[in-house]
Amino acid sequence: MMAQLSQWVGSLPISLAMRRITWLVPMLQTVHILSTGIVLSSVVMIGMRVWGGSRSGTAIARSARFIPWTWTALAVAAVTGIALMLASPRSFRDSAFVAKLYLMAAAIVATAALPSMLRRNACGGKDAGVPAQLVGLAAMLLWLGATLAGRGRWIAGLLGG
Repeated sequence: MMAQLSQWVGSLPISLAMRRITWLVPMLQTVHILSTGIVLSSVVMIGMRVWGGSRSGTAIARSARFIPWTWTALAVAAVTGIALMLASPRSFRDSAFVAKLYLMAAAIVATAALPSMLRRNACGGKDAGVPAQLVGLAAMLLWLGATLAGRGRWIAGLLGG
């Protein structure tokens, strides 16, 4: 089924046109990787406060500061990712790519849950409770996993696989 989907997407006029523009895919990849880096960085910044690695401000304030960066960068990553799927439909058959999508879905849920968990914290957000710490850790690990899964073919190429 995925092979037929890849062939169908590859035969779309937009997919054919995108492959003819030689600079488009490298530009999309660059923007995609940069936006993924912003997502990961903002989640780490929130996580550092949630886990107590940073004591400046409250966990709620840190979350309010970086969550907009997370969602904006995620939107850019989604748009460029969809464009890259159109330009390179073979990725539908890549198990690392499928793993990336599942990890991203779970990471989005964890990231969306974290601010509300911090607001419900009995300590007024100064110190995150254990549930918020666990969700923050899960969000960070899931985003890291999605990032590494997205680079699966690249990493395998570096390792000679």
